[in-house]
Amino acid sequence: MSLAAKTAVVTGSTSGIGLAIARAFAKEGANIVINGFGDAATIEADRAALEKEFGVKAIYDSADMSKPEEITAMIANAEKTFGSVDILVNNAGIQFVSPIEDFPPEKFEQIIAINLASAFYTIRAAVLGMKARKWGRIINTASAHSLVASPFKSAYVTAKHGLAGLTKTVALELATFGITANCISPGYVWTPLVEKQIPDTMKARNMTKEQVMNDVLLAAQPTKQFVTVDELAALAVFLASDSAKQITGANISMDGGWTAA
Repeated sequence: MSLAAKTAVVTGSTSGIGLAIARAFAKEGANIVINGFGDAATIEADRAALEKEFGVKAIYDSADMSKPEEITAMIANAEKTFGSVDILVNNAGIQFVSPIEDFPPEKFEQIIAINLASAFYTIRAAVLGMKARKWGRIINTASAHSLVASPFKSAYVTAKHGLAGLTKTVALELATFGITANCISPGYVWTPLVEKQIPDTMKARNMTKEQVMNDVLLAAQPTKQFVTVDELAALAVFLASDSAKQITGANISMDGGWTAA
């Protein structure tokens, strides 16, 4: 499959899942817009590596996914630079773990903004061009938590359930325009986000790190293995292919059997 002459915008792509997805699309020939926070030198090295390794063009956009005006500007900048936004991957996400009575309201609002509302704003900005070209792929990184809940994650679970609903609505609206919209719902993927939440979960559940790893994280996944970023990226590439053009409005689990129970 070739995605040459296509452009993919991947939010939250300066590390982890998003960077793996960006690299997978670049490997197929797509120009890339990476986005996210992190060390400037590391981000530039990753951007340059996309161009050098895969022979595509790649730019970095520092848009803050909690700020609608910056999101809209990012999509406009991508269209100005490359002529189109053909593939949109909403991957930006943050996490915070706390009992609901202690959950800081500002953290709840931040998670809803970055994990859910940002996808509304990126899609809203990108669909006009996709509709005009009669082709587009919208891929939202949801979570097993778009289907089931876990304690102490009220904001995250709310956001991911909402993202699944947004995906379905967008899929129905765009079904006759050659545009698909789908969710990928991974279980636990070994990323900096997962690693970072372990101390909070240790505190919330009064557990050791090993107990959190074995009895909380992988307890839900019958395979007892973390999903890899490359496995998830491969699914995203498939969803962008012509072979997947009749897959839309789907929420595809990649969770080692977590939600099968």
